[in-house]
Amino acid sequence: MMNDLSGKTVIITGASRGIGAATAQVMADRGANVFLTARSRDAIEALATQINKAGGSAGFLASDMSRYLGVETVVRRCVEQFGRVDVLVSNAGVIEPIARITDSDPRDWAKTIETNLNAVYYGLRAVLPLMLEQGSGVVINLSSGAAHQPLEGWSHYCASKAGAAMLTRAAHLENGDIVQVVGLSPGTVATQMQHEIKASGINPVSEMDFADHIPADWPARAIAWLAAGAAAEYAGQEIALRDEAIRRKIGLIS
Repeated sequence: MMNDLSGKTVIITGASRGIGAATAQVMADRGANVFLTARSRDAIEALATQINKAGGSAGFLASDMSRYLGVETVVRRCVEQFGRVDVLVSNAGVIEPIARITDSDPRDWAKTIETNLNAVYYGLRAVLPLMLEQGSGVVINLSSGAAHQPLEGWSHYCASKAGAAMLTRAAHLENGDIVQVVGLSPGTVATQMQHEIKASGINPVSEMDFADHIPADWPARAIAWLAAGAAAEYAGQEIALRDEAIRRKIGLIS
């Protein structure tokens, strides 16, 4: 079956809402064991309960992915529950506070780097040894067009996403013979982050209507598609959901 993930175990970060929550649901529906993590325990517990009641297989642990100990703990607990890690989806990310460099708080800027960049490295560092030992694995890092295009008020977001994009390439260079590491740039997605961007009133993205953004299940389906085998073709690269050819391959459009 196309996109079948039966027997695969997937860790999804930032799984409490938006793309992360949609990805958990899609991958569980396709047979994966999903292990959910986010800072909000109530949200991921509720989602895991919903998946399990529907006949799926889910576990969860609230954790701060911007701290390596938290990432190690998530991976360990996932292995304890499901025996292995086949896929890591590094989705956790923040965009607030949006501000021009001259108005930004250095502490807030650093926190964004911790969440959007350091956590991607921590995820790779924690799962790569396991995947290399078992002889296979897939890591999907959520990227953004902001990794390649500066936007006013987004220095923290653009810089962190650019760093994560290079981490994808570096991880592929070092481990691509065994582990497939790929980036996914979903474009603008109808999530809470877009409300935060809208409220900032800074740069053209904030002027977009909420209806202009794609639904969260589109990147979720793209992630499931990559995890089910397509990552091999795009390993070490970053694919963009703005590309109509990619949308057709996934089955998002005809």
